[in-house]
Amino acid sequence: MLAFTTHRGQALRLPWENIDTDQIIPARYLHRPRDAGYGDQLFHDLRFTPDGKPKVGFPLNDPTQAASTILIAGRNFGCGSSREHAVWALLDYGFRAVIAPDFGDIFFNNSLKNGLLVIRLDEQRIQSLTQDEDQPQILNVDLPQQCITNNTGLRHPFEIDAYRKEALLKGESEIQMTYRLLDKIKEFETHHINANPWVATPPAS
Repeated sequence: MLAFTTHRGQALRLPWENIDTDQIIPARYLHRPRDAGYGDQLFHDLRFTPDGKPKVGFPLNDPTQAASTILIAGRNFGCGSSREHAVWALLDYGFRAVIAPDFGDIFFNNSLKNGLLVIRLDEQRIQSLTQDEDQPQILNVDLPQQCITNNTGLRHPFEIDAYRKEALLKGESEIQMTYRLLDKIKEFETHHINANPWVATPPAS
């Protein structure tokens, strides 16, 4: 999993609500192995016409926004099916964080498990961060301090589960985080067996 501490990057505004995982990465592209990458197929049917030409007006097709690494989305971003590929497509394109009022639950958890920081902010605070639309929106996301700062110095805190925060900072999966507790797990098992010896005794045949 990718570690996340702080990230400074350009923000792309994608304000539509209810962008589902099939719009993030269409189902017909899910056959690729993970190491082949999914970045070129991110938002494919929203970005391109049926004959493969970039759609005029889609934010990611604007050359001035194509290098964005922070996505600002609308309500219920990542709803729909549980495909982890949606998170991979965002990461493979280069996004490191997604900010939205709320997310699809499974997408939200898949993101944090893969190193994509997802941040819930209410619409008013999101608007205040990106109100100067005449200039590129540069944001600084600080996970240790749990805050986002914009070009003008406006700062908004955000909440994140302590366990998920620690995993992101270390760049460790749930298995790796659990493995750190191996000695305590073994100690518990030994104590449990000594206190309850019948647990370790196989039943009589």
